[in-house]
Amino acid sequence: RPGAEGAEAGAGTAEGVGEGGDIGATCLYAVYDPVSRRCTLARAGHVLPAVVRADGGVDILDLPPGPPLGLGGLPFETAEIDLPEGSLLALYTDGLIEARDHDIGAGLDRLRAALARPAPSLEATCDALLDALLPARPPDDVALLLARTRTLGAGQVATWDLADEPAAVAKARSHVTRQLGDWGLAEAEFTAELVASELVTNAIRYGRPPIRLRLIHDRTLLCEVSDSGGTTPHLRRARAFDEGGRGLLLVAQLADRWGTRRARRGKTVWAELNTAAAPFPAMAVL
Repeated sequence: RPGAEGAEAGAGTAEGVGEGGDIGATCLYAVYDPVSRRCTLARAGHVLPAVVRADGGVDILDLPPGPPLGLGGLPFETAEIDLPEGSLLALYTDGLIEARDHDIGAGLDRLRAALARPAPSLEATCDALLDALLPARPPDDVALLLARTRTLGAGQVATWDLADEPAAVAKARSHVTRQLGDWGLAEAEFTAELVASELVTNAIRYGRPPIRLRLIHDRTLLCEVSDSGGTTPHLRRARAFDEGGRGLLLVAQLADRWGTRRARRGKTVWAELNTAAAPFPAMAVL
C-alpha cells in the first residue's frame, strides 16, 4: 500500500542502458491494491516479471513493451492482473537471467524452476534464486525484489460516494467521524476530518464527478478522494491575502505522506496519517 502508498504498494526495478552514446534506463514499476487485489504494471524496456501463484505455479507476465527511459518518446501502456492473497511477485534485472553460456529463454526456464521450489521465507527464496542462477563471479550487476501479496478485509475499508456540491464536505466529515469511532480511532478524528475536508473540497472545485471518499485502516490510516477529472493537484504558495491555495499545503503538513495516482479515468489523491501521532501536529500554516 499505497506498504508504499497507504493501501497500495509500489515497487520497481531499474538499470542503466547505453548504446551509440545515448544514456537511458530500463524500468519496471508495479502498484498493488490489497483492497481490489489488482496489480497494475508498466515497463520501459525492462525484462518481464514473474508471479508465483498460490498453487506453486510460476508465470512470466506478458506486459506491453515500452522504450527505455530517455531513449524514446512513445507513451507507456499498463497491464492489470488479479493477484490473490499469497501470490509472490518477482522483479529483477537482466543480469539475473542472462549469461554467456545461455540465452534469456534458458535463463527464464531456470528462474521458473527456482521459484517453484518452496522456501520458508522471502529471504530464503532470494538466496535460493541467487544460488541457482548466478555464477561465482556474475558479469553484470543484479537486482532482485520479491513481494508477497496480502489483502485487506471488508472491516478495514469504508467507501462513500459523494455529491458534487459543497454540502458534501460536511457529509464527508460526518462519515469520517463515525467510521473512526467504529474503528476505535477517535483520537485521530480532528486530523482525519481536516484532511478529508480539504481533499473533498479540491475534488468538488477542480475535479469532476463521480467523487468518492475511501478510508483504509491498516498499519496507518489512509484517506483517499477520487474523481474523474484529469487535473493533477500540486502545492503552491498562497499569498497573504489569498482566500484559497492552502488546502494541499495543510494536507502535506498533517499527513505523513501524500500523493496522487492516475487511473484509466480520473485520479485519486491520498494522504497517509499516523494514528499513533499526536492529534494536533505542529503546523506552520499562516
